[in-house]
Amino acid sequence: MEWQAPAIVLEARPHGEGGAVIAVLTEDHGRHLGLAKGGASRSQAGLWQPGNLVEVRWIGRLAEQLGHFTGEMVHPSAALAMDDPLSLALLQSACALAADALPEREAQPRVFSGLLTLMANLGRGAGAMLADYIRWEALLLEALGYGLDLSSCAVTGMAGHLTHVSPRTGRAVSAEAAEPFRDRLLPLPLFLLGGQDERDPAEWLKGLRLTGHFLARDAFGARHRPMPPARERLQERLAALVPPPPSPTPAA
Repeated sequence: MEWQAPAIVLEARPHGEGGAVIAVLTEDHGRHLGLAKGGASRSQAGLWQPGNLVEVRWIGRLAEQLGHFTGEMVHPSAALAMDDPLSLALLQSACALAADALPEREAQPRVFSGLLTLMANLGRGAGAMLADYIRWEALLLEALGYGLDLSSCAVTGMAGHLTHVSPRTGRAVSAEAAEPFRDRLLPLPLFLLGGQDERDPAEWLKGLRLTGHFLARDAFGARHRPMPPARERLQERLAALVPPPPSPTPAA
């Protein structure tokens, strides 16, 4: 059996004498593993860098076998991120989440398309991509069955003035309904509602904390697995860019 398709490299683990077990994401075959002979060698190591778009060919005697990969470079996304630490952190986080969270061999056309768009735009810098990256994390949650409901307020049923999200249900809450419980709710960044502030690091951090809560609790916690370290590094790197809130002025 065999197939050939564009694929995003998610992970490469050394295997045996110079080989590597490669995880890729394709539109029709989902997250798929295969053994690349010589995949850890100097001549192939650049090909199998996480984030690269490759044309991959999988061959296996039986469909359920690990099988073998060969590939050709289409777009060297990993190289484009090397000069921007935040872009590199974003790339590593996206690949790690997809590699650890997605079920194997299950078609994921929307997740693949969203990740492909992110990889294609790495050269624009992380500042132009972080809002889209957080939308992709929300899409990943939806694909895993844990989608957020930001259509209307969970308390009033109204669609306007949504400012928070319930950490228990993943449903949006309006400003008025949220007021008595603000300390227990997750802030909702405006860009997830089609608003502005797509270039505000403080809004990015809100978004990462929002999607990160449900990724940690549902996508990974339900399987008793920790969040990928690459995802935690992305949030830590972004948090370092956001100035702390001003201290309250002492009373006279």
